[in-house]
Amino acid sequence: MPKILKKEKLNDNVSRIVVGAPHIAAAARPGNFIVVIPKENAERIPLTIADADTAKGTISIIFQIVGATTKVLDSLKEGDELAHLLGPLGVPSHIKNYGTCVIIGGGVGIAEIYPVVKALKAAGNKVITIIGARCKDLLIYAEELGAQSSELRITTDDGSCGRKGFVSDELKDIIASGEKVDYVMAVGPVPMMKVVCDVTREHKIKTMVSLNPIMLDATGMCGVCRVTVGGKTRFACVEGPEFDGHEVDFYGLSDRLKPYKDMEKVAHDHVCKMLQGTSD
Repeated sequence: MPKILKKEKLNDNVSRIVVGAPHIAAAARPGNFIVVIPKENAERIPLTIADADTAKGTISIIFQIVGATTKVLDSLKEGDELAHLLGPLGVPSHIKNYGTCVIIGGGVGIAEIYPVVKALKAAGNKVITIIGARCKDLLIYAEELGAQSSELRITTDDGSCGRKGFVSDELKDIIASGEKVDYVMAVGPVPMMKVVCDVTREHKIKTMVSLNPIMLDATGMCGVCRVTVGGKTRFACVEGPEFDGHEVDFYGLSDRLKPYKDMEKVAHDHVCKMLQGTSD
């Protein structure tokens, strides 16, 4: 079974693990994801491959501790084995020389843009990266992205690092400066991605977003991950996770993420008790 070779906390709510998975590392491309079951009888959860090292045969997975299964995953230590690991899955990002690319990450989505930024820069693009979080303590991967980007811009809601404001404010400024932007990609909270798409739609700039609908089997059979894109039903696990942001029904996506919140809280509370040894 895949073993956790390294684990570190990026902040209070986000962890990074490096897993020995040579076959996945060899096949992984920017934009791919994996499905992990941390322990037997735990849920399946999709997570983005933040980086892959083919020489070492490892992949890096960065996850936010928000639910029961990510709580279980975070309870594992270096040397522990994952019960199941499947991947790489999804359609890889379309990497080519667009010209000037603005790649935007919000929250844990910052880690998800890292392989895309690297690949676009290697393809000869000018890559302006914008990352944002509520505050400085929640920013991740700033140093790594700064090393790979032509330019890195940072925003925080409270102004504790970089510009006080939102990633969309930086995007508006770049466009207003006269910079010819040929391609935009946004990964992060649904409201953030929607606002980015609203900004670029006006200027007819091609914009891709990486969607995060609820996902179960990740093979296209269950239909749980369905999203509406261009008026048609699409399955994020096998046709995504990246889609043309100007065609995504963000309102429908938001609605589909809401119904299970109560059950997620019950599951999370149960897992907390179980890990503390107080569960019935």
